[in-house]
Amino acid sequence: MGAQTDYFRAMDAASVVQALEQMDGRSLLCAEPPVFDGVEAKHVDTAVVLAQLIAAIQQVEWELDLVHERDVWPTSPIPDPDEPVAEHDPWVTGPWVSELHHLVRDTLAGVDESEIPTIVARWAQSEDLNWWHVEELQALAEALILLARRAHEASDQLYCWTSH
Repeated sequence: MGAQTDYFRAMDAASVVQALEQMDGRSLLCAEPPVFDGVEAKHVDTAVVLAQLIAAIQQVEWELDLVHERDVWPTSPIPDPDEPVAEHDPWVTGPWVSELHHLVRDTLAGVDESEIPTIVARWAQSEDLNWWHVEELQALAEALILLARRAHEASDQLYCWTSH
């Protein structure tokens, strides 16, 4: 099974952590009503798939570190890579939430409507997306762009919730 990912906007990391504690780490978009405004984006990880969208927008080559983010959840210390980690450690089991750098939000928010089809055509060329239909990518890109615009207008940050 692939990664489940949700992108959402929130005022700050403290409000995200508080909501995650109340939801026992579950997706904040699955509550009725959703805790935050967001987009369900199954299999759209930040480092590869979202970064490829950012690369398509910026018309640059994709790089693994194109999308900068900082961990928000779990809140426990990151285990030492040289030490064994318990299989129940939240850094092993997830879910994980990261705050995306504001430049990711601003890049998405700044996309002109008329450019979206060209951007999606570039994005769709990635072999990581060859199982997606262009229409699905178009709808997803539009949803992420609109979410980023709402976040930008409200001075919110973008976050990514990921689970296996």
